[in-house]
Amino acid sequence: MDIVESLLRVALLGSSWVLWLLLALSVVSFAAMAERWVFFRRNRAGGEALRRSLAKALHEDDEAALSKALISNPSVEADVLRAALEWRRGGPEAFSDAVESEIGRARAQLERSMTLLGTLGNNAPFIGLFGTVLGVIEAFHHLSDGAGEAAMGNVMSGIAEALVATGVGIFVAIPAVVAYNVAQKKIADVENDVHALAKLVTAWLRTGGEHPVHATTKSPSRVRDDARPELTLAAAEAGE
Repeated sequence: MDIVESLLRVALLGSSWVLWLLLALSVVSFAAMAERWVFFRRNRAGGEALRRSLAKALHEDDEAALSKALISNPSVEADVLRAALEWRRGGPEAFSDAVESEIGRARAQLERSMTLLGTLGNNAPFIGLFGTVLGVIEAFHHLSDGAGEAAMGNVMSGIAEALVATGVGIFVAIPAVVAYNVAQKKIADVENDVHALAKLVTAWLRTGGEHPVHATTKSPSRVRDDARPELTLAAAEAGE
């Protein structure tokens, strides 16, 4: 019985503190949304713009232009490809493995604040509902004090406060859920862009710098080592 009375005393503190908690959570939520908006806005250069510059450099078989395009681009896609290109001497497979590794490293940056937004979106309505329960308990407590005009005023005030708590909880949850879903879509777009651009570089590495338009031109820096003995043998036979 003592524990029930203790919990009742806590409940009678009302739902005001729940409203303050929801207000603080809403500020944190909107700050996280603003940070994600700025981040993905800055990362816009990693889409079609980066693809055009990379395609041009690969088309011309210009490694200097390729490096310049990746260095000058501030996007996550460029960071991933630039780091992965350090392994290009190992061939297309090594480059692809490096891309996957760098995507895993960049995922922490891409998914920043996602746990916060997802948690708020799922649980803010329950926090508001908790405030509603406290408000209803307070209202019934005032009703038990008497049926006078003052008691009825306290009852109505408690019920109104309870309903406000529910509304504030929903207000915090809806933007957080929307921002979470939009950010997840943006993250998926970045990862898809990375894989698509990596396929271009992988194709360039597999062809040894040959482009369909310049099929007769081969870059000496990426000629396979296992082809050299054949050239040496052919030269020896020609000498005979």
